[in-house]
Amino acid sequence: MQITVEGKTIEVPEGMSYLELSRQYQKNYSNDIVLVLENGSKMRELFRSVKEGARIEFLTTASADGFKTYRRSATLLLLKAVYDVAGQEAVNGIRVCFSLGDGYYCTSRNHPVDEDFLRAVQTRMEELVAQRLPFVKKSISVEEAIEHFTRHGMLDKARLFRFRRSSTVNVYLLDGFEDYYYGYMLPDTGYLKYFRLMAWDEGFVLDFPPKKTPDTFGEFRPQRKLFQVLKRSNAWGELLEAPTVGALNAQIADGNMTDIILAQEALMEKEIGNIAEQIAGRHDRKLIMIAGPSSSGKTSFSHRLSVQLLAHGLKPHPIAVDNYFVERDDTPKDENGQFNFECLGAMDIALFNEQMSALLRGEEVSMPTFNFVTGKKEYKGNLLRLHDDEVLVIEGIHCLNDRLSWSLPKENKFKIYVSALTQLNVDEHNRIATTDGRMVRRMVRDARTRGTSAKKTISMWPSVRRGEDENIFPYQEEADVIFNSALIYELAVLKQYAEPLLFGIQPGEPEYTEAKRLLKFLNYFQGVDSNLVPNNSILREFIGGSVFNV
Repeated sequence: MQITVEGKTIEVPEGMSYLELSRQYQKNYSNDIVLVLENGSKMRELFRSVKEGARIEFLTTASADGFKTYRRSATLLLLKAVYDVAGQEAVNGIRVCFSLGDGYYCTSRNHPVDEDFLRAVQTRMEELVAQRLPFVKKSISVEEAIEHFTRHGMLDKARLFRFRRSSTVNVYLLDGFEDYYYGYMLPDTGYLKYFRLMAWDEGFVLDFPPKKTPDTFGEFRPQRKLFQVLKRSNAWGELLEAPTVGALNAQIADGNMTDIILAQEALMEKEIGNIAEQIAGRHDRKLIMIAGPSSSGKTSFSHRLSVQLLAHGLKPHPIAVDNYFVERDDTPKDENGQFNFECLGAMDIALFNEQMSALLRGEEVSMPTFNFVTGKKEYKGNLLRLHDDEVLVIEGIHCLNDRLSWSLPKENKFKIYVSALTQLNVDEHNRIATTDGRMVRRMVRDARTRGTSAKKTISMWPSVRRGEDENIFPYQEEADVIFNSALIYELAVLKQYAEPLLFGIQPGEPEYTEAKRLLKFLNYFQGVDSNLVPNNSILREFIGGSVFNV
């Protein structure tokens, strides 16, 4: 039968697997082929059979989907090794909490984490890799899945399937050990060449090479400040009795969402109040500099922080760094010849420093407003002078980078990093990536405020992520405070807005595979009425109805 591979039509025998096909082409790729994209819209695992007339693209571990597949498969390998070393009870106590550096931070409730345990698990993982054991996919009924995982003490999975809409569940087996995973797997353990275990804090890290160099480990960068925020957010999830999607769905079904929402919002308001109190206690901190990735709710956070600053006796003045763009004709361009508005070179650094320094000296300054239509700064008589009980609340993607504010004294800056660090997981072994939560937020907001389609948001997302990797994430540990803007209930609210947008993407379109993945992901959640969301919530920035001008 005929198929198309890498743009060329070839003949292959009927019944050939994608695994066999990938071996013929592996020499053309520097990283392992781990998945195929069939007809531009359907992801396939390599154990699947080639279809007549299919157009095939190979995905390696250097691709986003291939990288996720590698990490997911390594997680199952870890749990199988824990099972072999310490038994089912130890497995039931393992929780994959969140990303840390390039790996996963995990905790163990039922077995002490020490060097002997980690050494034994790593050794067993390496033995399983050497055996090249297959990851076997099996479809079972929901009832069978609930019974199986209940019997084995994996109650978070049993609770998740209680709210399953389809009648079947796909589970994976590795040498007789069975678990559920949200997403695809590698063909066999032999592909898992690069991983390491290391003790960290109260648990351990399952570490991987970075996506850009999937066969080479870099220096482990634990991001200590970010880690403490993620750890505290996990504790919030436990406090609200909603650490996983299944637990959240149970709270929704039991009619507890009003209390959950109010408690989550109260926790967030307390955190913002604590930040304001820190600022008020440092009279030299006149420049409150706020940065964070796309769709983190920075604008709503800035408004709520300003309210708290007023309550602490300070008068805030909002400053948008976007008003300090260079003139359009002077804006740098990227490798594709498009204006690069996210690089530091797009900012009028000299003017920003000149005006902020003048304000610190107590001088009156005429503040610019950038006209995005004409591509020029305008001055409309917006005069500002900073008095003793006043502070500047400055928001922009480069605010944590001292090259933006190079001339301003460090003792005058208070830096805040804002990000939506999702504390909710699908279950104890399946993470929800923080980028998924932010992309759903942006999709909903862009459709509401700009008329942008979900297709457009998805197509732009890789470029958005590249800008964040270059301009925001490298500086997050420079912050005095990291604020987590994720709400434990938000995806249950956002799903009713996002699903119709995603259903508008058709098969065959480049964004269809991602849309299908997000729809499957959102299908885990029971819906929550958006009327329950307070009008000062950060979530209102995305779904509308905010009391703030966002």
